[in-house]
Amino acid sequence: METTNVIKLEDGKKGDIIKITSIQLEGVMRRRLLDLGFVKDALVEVVRKSPLGDPIAFRVSQTTIALRKEESSKIEGELVNDEK
Repeated sequence: METTNVIKLEDGKKGDIIKITSIQLEGVMRRRLLDLGFVKDALVEVVRKSPLGDPIAFRVSQTTIALRKEESSKIEGELVNDEK
């Protein structure tokens, strides 16, 4: 039986891959993130966290984007790392 690991993007660790399930942002920021590839079912990799945890760099659609905790805390997804 498969269990789902739902987490917020801000809680991901370096190297985690997260499949987006929901975006709780509105307005201009929501539109900007959708345009950059932060859409439902997109795979997002946590690339780097700054020493204080803000901002966090994510890779989505072959692009690396840094988001503040304010935005990354409002995007949820399932942890989908493959165990190798």
